[in-house]
Amino acid sequence: MPSGQFDTPIRSKDLFKERACIYIEHEGMIYALRSTRAGKLILTK
Repeated sequence: MPSGQFDTPIRSKDLFKERACIYIEHEGMIYALRSTRAGKLILTK
């Protein structure tokens, strides 16, 4: 992809829906993406 071009962003509310945590599999590893009460995102293994 040429520098400066981006795909359309995915809204976090579309990913999380009503959940506080979603799990992502990446190259055989599972990661947890959490949304905090303060509106921050935390990604952990």
